[in-house]
Amino acid sequence: MILYPAIDLKDGQAVRLLRGEMDAATVFNDDPAAQAEAFVAAGCEWLHLVDLNGAFAGVPVNAAPVEEILKRCKVPAQLGGGIRDMATIEAWLSKGLARVILGTVAVENPTLVREAARAFPGQVAVGIDARGGRVATKGWAEETDVEVTDLARSFEDAGVAAIIYTDINRDGAMQGPNVEATAALARAVSIPVIASGGVSSLEDLLTLRDCGAGLNGAISGRALYDGALDLGEALRALK
Repeated sequence: MILYPAIDLKDGQAVRLLRGEMDAATVFNDDPAAQAEAFVAAGCEWLHLVDLNGAFAGVPVNAAPVEEILKRCKVPAQLGGGIRDMATIEAWLSKGLARVILGTVAVENPTLVREAARAFPGQVAVGIDARGGRVATKGWAEETDVEVTDLARSFEDAGVAAIIYTDINRDGAMQGPNVEATAALARAVSIPVIASGGVSSLEDLLTLRDCGAGLNGAISGRALYDGALDLGEALRALK
């Protein structure tokens, strides 16, 4: 199981939100690329990047810090937030991004997800963010009636590389991940599932790894910044 350190970008800084609330942001580093380099130095194999402003705006906003991270770090990175058309997908992949994460458009324009997955095999993931089992879009600001499992299953034959499942109510709250819902999703689809939201200790990581659903990975942010989870120790434990 891969551990993805998260760098959430707001106004050019590395921040963490509490349950997706933009006005509940804590700034952890005003140099996101330096933060990324620290994660790489600790041994991470991937980076998980989110353009928070972009998720609300619908277009990339924090392009400069993302590009600096890609320039300074040699591990693959995946990015979500504000990626809603083929031109943006192509632009990011051409700049060295390993994987784009499509969230809002997975609900609003699933055809784009399919086209992108065909055009860029292995480089397109679907981000499914949910409250109470229902998908939320546009930076988690809009609730839908779409159920998580239904959305995930609709992409079974699309060739997407992964599904990144975030329980919004757990995100940044340091209360542990929603293991039950994440495992249920992973068992419901053949697409690799990455857990996100609430991973706050080594115990949380090992619980996800050992839940029996064959999770592909887990994303952690606040716990790494707060020191509740030591990245090097976690990576060694997962190996």
